Amino acid sequence: MLLLKLVTHKNNPCLRTSWIIIGLFTIVVLLEYSTPPDYVFGYLYIGPIMIANARFSRIATLQLTLVACVLTIFNVWIPGFFPVRASTIASRFIAVMALIVTGILSDRNRLYQEALSKQQAKLHAQQKLASVREDFASTLTHDLKTPLLGAIETLQAFERENFGPVITAQKKVIATMIKSHQTSLQMVETLLDVYRNDVEGLKLDLAPVNLVEIAEEVAITLTELASSRRVYICFNYGESDFRKFLWVSGDAFQLKRVFTNLLTNAINHSLRGGKVEIILEAGSSYQTVKVVDTGAGIKLEELPNLFKRFYQGHSDRQAKGSGLGLYLTRQIVEAHGGTIWAENHIPNGAIFAFSLPVLPFQMLVST
Repeated sequence: MLLLKLVTHKNNPCLRTSWIIIGLFTIVVLLEYSTPPDYVFGYLYIGPIMIANARFSRIATLQLTLVACVLTIFNVWIPGFFPVRASTIASRFIAVMALIVTGILSDRNRLYQEALSKQQAKLHAQQKLASVREDFASTLTHDLKTPLLGAIETLQAFERENFGPVITAQKKVIATMIKSHQTSLQMVETLLDVYRNDVEGLKLDLAPVNLVEIAEEVAITLTELASSRRVYICFNYGESDFRKFLWVSGDAFQLKRVFTNLLTNAINHSLRGGKVEIILEAGSSYQTVKVVDTGAGIKLEELPNLFKRFYQGHSDRQAKGSGLGLYLTRQIVEAHGGTIWAENHIPNGAIFAFSLPVLPFQMLVST
C-alpha cells in the first residue's frame, strides 16, 4: 500500500507525517467498521487527506483519497452484520462525494500555493536584479563625473589660450564642446541625485526663501538659452504688475533646480518667437508657481506619467532628455511638502506648476 511504502522508505523526510496519517486512518476505520453502517464516519478521512496534500505529492494525495472512498463504500456490506438500506447507501455516497470534493479543492489549493511561490521567487529575483542594476548605474554615474570634469577643465584651458594662440573658428568649436560636456555632466549629476534621493531620501537645508527672487535669478541664467531659441521670458505677479514676495520654508539650492528644470523644459518646447510666462501667485496657505509655454501642448494620455522616472512620451515635448528632470523636480517639490502638476494651456502650450506651503509669519519675523 501507499502508506506502507512511505513508512518503510528509510530516507523519507515525512516519516513522522506518514505515521500520523496511518494512525488517523486506523482510528476512522475502527469507528467505521465497529458501528452500524448508518453511522457514517467517512467524513473524518478529510483530515488525513488534507495533511497528505500539504506534505506529499499530488499522486499520493489522489491515491489516499481513493482509498478513503473505497473504505467508506465497502463499509455498507463489510463486515455484513447489519442490514443494507437505501438511505445508508445514499449517506455513504454523499460522504464519498465530500471526500472527492475535498481532494479536488486541496489539489487546487496546492497548485495555487505553488504558483504563488514561483511568482514570489520571480519577484524577489527581479527586485534583486533591479537593485544590482541601480547600484551599478549609481556607481557608473559617479565614476563618469571625473573624466567629464577633467575634459571641461582642459577645454576651458584651451579657450583661455593657456597652450597657445587659438583662432576664432577654433574658439567656436571649443565653446560648443564645453557646452556639450557641461550638458552631459548635468545629466550625470541629475541621474546620481535621483538614485541617491530614492535610496537615502532628499536632505534639505531649510530656511526662509522668496520664490520670486529665485525665479528671477534662474531666469537671468537662462537668458542665453532663451535667446538662442528666440523665446521671450516674462513674469506675471498675479493681481498687479508690482513685484511680490512669496515666502516659503525651503532649500534655495534645490528650489533653483526646480525652476531651472521647468524653465528649461518650457524654453525647449516653445515655438520660435514664442514666450515663456512665469506666473507667481500668493495664497493664504500655499504659494503657487506656474510656468506657461507656447509649445504643442501635452497629449492627455501622457499627463499622468510626465513626472515618472525615465518616462519619455511619444509627443514632440518628450523628444529630448533622459526623462529624469521632471522626476527630480517632483522629488524636490514633494520633499518640501508641496504638489506638482501639469496641464494644457488654452489655446496652445502647456502649464507646469507647483505649490509650496506658505512660510508662517512668526518664522519670517524671527529671521
